[in-house]
Order: sequence, then structure tokens, then C-alpha cells
Amino acid sequence: MQKDQIQLPDMKKKIISASPLEACKLMNSSMRGLTQQEAEKRLAQYGKNELVQKKKNGLLKKFFANFTSLMALLLWAGGIMAIISDALALGISIFCVNIINGLFSFFQEFKAEKATNALQKMLPASARIIRDGKETKILATEIVPGDIMLLEEGDRISADARILRSSDFKADQSTLTGESNPIRKSEESITKECSYLEAENMVFSGTSAAAGTCRTLVVATGMDSEFGKIANLTQNTEKTLSPLQKELNILTKQIALISFSIGLVFFLIATFLVKDPIMESFLFALGMIVAFIPEGLLPAVTLSLALSVQRMAKEHALVKKLSAVETLGCTNVICSDKTGTLTQNEMTVNHLFTMRANLIVTGEGYKPEGEIKDGNTVINIQKSSVLELLLGGATLCCNAKLLPPQDGKEKYTVLGDPTEAAISVVAQKGGIDLDSLNLRYPRIMELPFDSTRKRMTTIHQMQETFDGSNRIAFVKGAPQELVELCSRCYDGSSSREIKEEDKKRIMEANDHYAKDGLRVLAVAYRPLNKEDRSLPTSLHEYTAENVEKNLTFIGLIAMQDPPRSEVKDAVALCRSAGIKIIMITGDYGLTAESIARKIGIIQSPDAKVISGSELATMDDDALKQVLQGEVVFARMAPEQKYRIVCALQELGNIVAVTGDGVNDAPALKKADIGIAMGITGTDVAKEAADMILSDDNFATIVRAIEEGRNVYNNIRKFLRYIFDSNTPEAAAPVVYLLSKGMIPVPLTILQILTIDIGTDMVPALGLGAEQGEKQVMQKPPRSIKERLLNKNVIVVGFLWYGLLGTLFALGGYFLANLLNGWPNVAIAQEGTTVYAQATTMMLAGVVFSQIGMVMNNRTDYDSVLKRGLFSNRYINAGIIIELILIVAIIYIPFLNDIFNTAPISWLEWLYLLCIPFIVFGLEELRKKILRNIKKRKGEH
Repeated sequence: MQKDQIQLPDMKKKIISASPLEACKLMNSSMRGLTQQEAEKRLAQYGKNELVQKKKNGLLKKFFANFTSLMALLLWAGGIMAIISDALALGISIFCVNIINGLFSFFQEFKAEKATNALQKMLPASARIIRDGKETKILATEIVPGDIMLLEEGDRISADARILRSSDFKADQSTLTGESNPIRKSEESITKECSYLEAENMVFSGTSAAAGTCRTLVVATGMDSEFGKIANLTQNTEKTLSPLQKELNILTKQIALISFSIGLVFFLIATFLVKDPIMESFLFALGMIVAFIPEGLLPAVTLSLALSVQRMAKEHALVKKLSAVETLGCTNVICSDKTGTLTQNEMTVNHLFTMRANLIVTGEGYKPEGEIKDGNTVINIQKSSVLELLLGGATLCCNAKLLPPQDGKEKYTVLGDPTEAAISVVAQKGGIDLDSLNLRYPRIMELPFDSTRKRMTTIHQMQETFDGSNRIAFVKGAPQELVELCSRCYDGSSSREIKEEDKKRIMEANDHYAKDGLRVLAVAYRPLNKEDRSLPTSLHEYTAENVEKNLTFIGLIAMQDPPRSEVKDAVALCRSAGIKIIMITGDYGLTAESIARKIGIIQSPDAKVISGSELATMDDDALKQVLQGEVVFARMAPEQKYRIVCALQELGNIVAVTGDGVNDAPALKKADIGIAMGITGTDVAKEAADMILSDDNFATIVRAIEEGRNVYNNIRKFLRYIFDSNTPEAAAPVVYLLSKGMIPVPLTILQILTIDIGTDMVPALGLGAEQGEKQVMQKPPRSIKERLLNKNVIVVGFLWYGLLGTLFALGGYFLANLLNGWPNVAIAQEGTTVYAQATTMMLAGVVFSQIGMVMNNRTDYDSVLKRGLFSNRYINAGIIIELILIVAIIYIPFLNDIFNTAPISWLEWLYLLCIPFIVFGLEELRKKILRNIKKRKGEH
């Protein structure tokens, strides 16, 4: 284990605000690096530079967890009771059901905890450092605080380090901060207020060098690095039970209470009313308890969820954990990233400003299709010289490359800064040929962008003179800073002196774009005349100081990452479904608020935009207060996203969180359902998540939520369906008791099991595949206090459906006796052929009643006929299988012996065939009455 490193918050501030030499002193190091002896001493003190993994549950423990849920324990108890009550076959069958379900759940849900392993893979194996004044290559795990680490383009960064010296260095920090663009770094001390992760003189473990070279001072390693802190937070975040798992546990307790209560009542009746021997009464009561345990419920739920997972995969939502499907259904808050999820992750220029016009650009994304319009007039570079100069100059001052779609893919690929890629796209829309442009204006020098100047310059040789010169500098950068350097402006076909009102007009346009959340760049040029005495005679002596002045302003280019076309409708659907969306982004507040308003996430004028620095000063109560209203969070650090999720859960919300970077992993794991991006997401994010979007699309989440709601409704439907048969199963021993033993039990224990895990199972699974109600997304999410076993299931399932099933099943039992001379002869007793025929009719009566019931359970109020009687092919297949099973049990001799059945007459078959139609017709009548009542209430 590592010991405390020199990494207190105040030390972080000192490191980033100190000069390179002062930073070395703070870390007790020097520019020559540590000595080997000192490095070994620090390695012993601080530990290896690696992520320490928390001890996890073993494979065996995870395996047995699938057999010890409350419902599984109830089934184990039921199996033992069946064996005690002399029903060995029943007990073994229940055990088999439990084992099969446990194995199925294990293989469906087992995913090795790879999050920390995935983090570890992102750390390099070796690193270049300076020790004893000499460059050497060592294992990355042996780096210690105080080491001098060398980095160049393409290197993975091994530790958190302070830059001491750099040359055009950029770091790709997307895995850590979510920022998609490479960040320019320098050794300059930080004097302004900023977060540690935003410090431009720091590089961080787990990120990579995107360009240039630098020499750095290691300040934190292993678990004390920012990367390590994320790993620690991810590992220590425990997943709680999903709402469905909690609900099934409650249901198990309810069923156990009901079944044991009924068993106790029947034990007392059998003992004191019927006067059966105590042991016989006890065994009878055990049989009743077993009859009320829904042995098929767990497999039905598991398989139904698995079917939903398959359906969601076709909709680009890959679910890793079965119970996560239903969790989506009761989600009432979605915390979403902006870039790539709500937006297209393709910067698009949509406005151009020149001194002559304010132009609009059509088309979205990197596909160079669209037009540039001045009002209703389409213009291009042939019609406007200022447009040619603006687009040509801006394009020449770019380094990014745009590659056309390859290998059958639809999207363009950007090499470099997405902002620059957007400029090359709008240039093509304006009619510029990029290859021809670069040939006509070859670049001879570049003054790279830096965060202090907030601009970059490229110098080009021209074949023809422009403004009296064969050499020109194009400058692009932040409008305010660049306009201050302009002494002239290009007004149509020539340049003129820039006036104060011109500058005011330019900045008003800039402010207007910025308020709309657009990223704005200003473009200017300067002819580099040989006669200009303010310029050096040698090109190598050109600097930002002597080139970037006396500029001529050309125009503004405004762009944004546009919202996905389908997101606005998806957000509106979330609102109607009672789901709150909170944007949590690493982008700037104005941009985030603009996108949030455009797509409808926030609508109130009082909506708040909270920055990371503002959140840092808030206590938990203040945060919870803010979360009650409309809010957007911008410039968030990883631990802040995690904190927001925790606060939402403490307020009683079911929270879904989207993310793609390493920084998102703790929040993804903490959320009730973590959703990772499949295209842009890191392996770490995918491992921490419960669901992966293969298309990175917010609208897919909404479709998945709809599926989740349907799943819960369908689980309730087949729960109600399974309980339908419990009433006739319970009625059989009641008849025996009320007759004081004169009527033998009309349904044997093994026949009950045949219904529970045989004939009922496949149609029940068909209900799990039933299409959802049209109004499912017009209602608020279900309350987590709402029970699966509610009033509707008890009244409609146990009583109404159960009563119908009982009447028809017992009717079949007495019909068999009637056809064999009853009541003129005594009712058939156990062991006789007539008794076998009678129990067969009782069993078949339940089965044929359930054929009608499965159709009835497809809807709550709507007519099944309107939905399509045979539209659910799974139910159709289930009914066919159900019929095949009952025919086999009735007519195959060796099955007759096992299940105590016998062949029946054509008259009995006629009776059975009528049952489903009567059951279905009566229920359709009840639903029509209910619809009429609801309609009248609606009218009044």
C-alpha cells in the first residue's frame, strides 16, 4: 500500500502557481532529477506507481449468490416441505427449477469486474526519466514523486506531473476530463483561479501526449494520482439492489406470508374440524403451502428480462445486467452528458459575419453539403470576394484534416481540432477547393496557438500580389483579443481604416453569437511587405509580437456542435413521461445553457447554470435545493458528477447517468443505472456501466426507458396470470376439507406442479413479450413504493380470474363423475379409473381456463381484439405447447401413471373447448363496462 504523498490541496495550488524551479524545490528535486539512491528510498516510502485493486468477491461466492435470493430460498424451503410431505418427485422438480434458474441468471449476469483492470491497461508499461542527470528508461511502476519525466507525441502519461519545459505540447485528456479537444500545455505558472484538472501546466496519469515534447516533474503516482482517485472511487462504490430486485424480495415475503398463513389455517381446519390425524394434517398443510409458491415466477421474470435485453439490443441499447432493464422503467432523473449524446459531436459553422453581411450556413456535421445564404440569396466565393478571403484565410490558418468515410462507414473522420475541421467544411460549402487553395498559398511559417495570446498565425507565400505584397499572414483567434490588434477592416472589395463603431458592431455580433452558445472565432490578415520596417528582414525572426499587429479584420465564424435531430422530441417525451433531465457537461456554461434551451431540457427563465467552481462552494443542502428546479451543470470535475448523483438519490430519485470517459466511471457505477457510450466511450466507462449505447444517442435511452416500463407492466401481467391458477389449485383441498374427506382431493400435488412449471410457463413468457400500452410514456414513472402484488393483482387475479378458473375446473371434475353415474353412485375415490378421469378434467379445466386468461391478461382495459387476437406469436406458441402437453399427459400411458391421469370422452373435450371462449368473452364484457365507467367519469 502507498503512504501519504505530498499532495494536500494547498500543495496542489503551490505546485501549479510556482515557477518550474520553485516546483522542483517543493518536491525536493531538481532539473537533474533524483539520484538512484533517493528514488529507491521514495519507492519504499510511497509505493509502486500502480493501481491497487480492492479485494473482490470470488467466483464461487458470486455463483452461489444466484441461489440465495429470498425467492430462491423460498423455493428451497418449498422443495424440502414437498419431500417431507411424501412428494419426492415434486421436491426434486422444485429443486431442478431453482438450479436451472440460478444457472441461467449466473451466465446472463456474470460480468467480471474489469473496471480497475481496464484502468490499469491505460497506464503505460515504461517511461523515460532523468536520474543522476542522465536519461534512462524504467518500468512505469517504478516512477516516484520528484522524478523528471520526458514526454513526446504519442506517449501515454504515467503519473501526474508539473511541466517544467515544453515545445508546442498538447495533451489528450478526454479519458480523464471528457474534453474532446487536445489541451495546449505550457510551463507558465498559473495565476488565475482554476481547478487542478484545468491547470495548463499539469499533465495527468492515464492521459496521452497529442503533440510536441515536454519535460515534467512527477508530483503524484499510483492511487494518489487523479487517475488513482477515480479508480478508488469506482472500486469503493457499491451497487445497491435494483428496484426490481427489491420488489421481488418484498413479493417473496408477501407470498411466504400468504402461503404459510393459508397452510396454518388448513392445518387447523384439518385437525379440529375434519379430525384428521395431526401428521396427516401437517402434510396436507405443507401441500397447500407448496401449491401457493409460484415455482415458475423466477424463471418467468428472468426469461422475460432476457427477451427485453434482446429487443433493446436491436434498438442499440446493450444491457449488461438483466435487472437494469426494469430499473430504466422507474427512472425519474437522467443525468446526461452534452457532447455526442445530446449533440452530434460534429462541430458545424452556422453563421458568418463580415462588415457587409450576416450570413447563414445550412447543413450539419462534417459532410460538406449545404449552402451559404445572405437572406434568401445563395452566395459563394465567385459572388463575394470578402467571403473568399474569410473562408480561404481561415482554412489556410488550420492544421486539421477531414477524411472522407472509409470501410463502409457513413461518418467523416477528423484528424486534429474539430473547430478547424468545421472551418474546412464551410469553406467547401462556399466553393473553395482545399487542395488548390494550399497549392496557391503554400505555408512557409506558423506561429502556434497559445492560451495567453488566444490565437494562431500562419504565413503564406502568394503567386500573385495582394494589397501590394507576395506574402501574407492569416490570424484566427478569440474575437476580443484579435479585434484590438486590428487597425483596418476588409469592407467588400478593399480594406479601410477600422472605426470604433466598427469594433462595437463586431463585438455586438460576437456577444449575440456567444449568448446563443456558439463558439466564435475572428479572422484577420496582414500583408507582409518587404518595405515594412516594423518586420524583421529574416523569416526566422518573425514572432507573434512583430507579426500580429496592424491587422485587417475580415470577419467572424460562429459554430456549435448541433443537437441531434431526434433529441428534441426525445426530451419532450421525457417531460410528458415525468422524467427530469439534468445536463452535466465539461463544456462552458453559456454553450451548455444554449443547447439545453434549444432541445427543451430547461424552459424556465429562472433555470440555473452552476459551474464546477460554484458547486465546490455549495453544501449538500444547497445542492439539493438547486436540484429541485431546472439546472445545468457546467465545467464539472469527476467527483462533482458523483456528488450530484448521490444528492439526487438521497432525495429519493431513481437516477440514470450517461458517460464516456474514465472520469465518468464513479458516477456510472453509483447511479441506479449507468449508461456508457459505445462509440466514444472508454473501456473503463463501459465496464462501470449497466448499459451501453452502441449509437451514443440520447433518443435510444428514451426508447430503453419505454421498454423498461413495458417490462414492469408485463411482469405484473404474468404475475397476475400465474396467480390465476393458484385459486383453483387451492380450491381442490378446500373441497376435500369442506366435504370432511368424502370428496377426494380433485387435484394432486404433481398435477399442481404440472400447471405451475409446465403448462403455465410458456404462455406466461409470452406475456413478457407483449407490446406496451400506447400511453406508457404519458404517465409519470412508477413509484418505488408501488408493489407488484397490488390490489389489481389480488382482486382481478386471485378473485375474478381465479373464481372463473375454479368454477370451470371443478365443473370438469364433477362432470367426469356425473358421466360415470354420480350422484346415483358414490363419488369416485382415489385409485379408481374414474378418479383419474375426474382429476384429469380438473387439471385440463385449469389449463383451458388459462388459455382464455392469458389472452385476458394482455391488456388492463383495452379490448384484446383491438390489439389483434393473434398478434403475440409467443403467446400463440405457448398455447400450442400447452395443448400438446395436456394431450400428452392425457393419452400417453406411462405419463398417465406419473400424473394420475386417464383418457377422456368427446363430450368432456367439448366442455373443455368451450371454456376459453366463455372466459375470454366474460372478461371482454368486464373491460367494456370499465371503459364506459372511465369514459363517463371523464365526461363529468
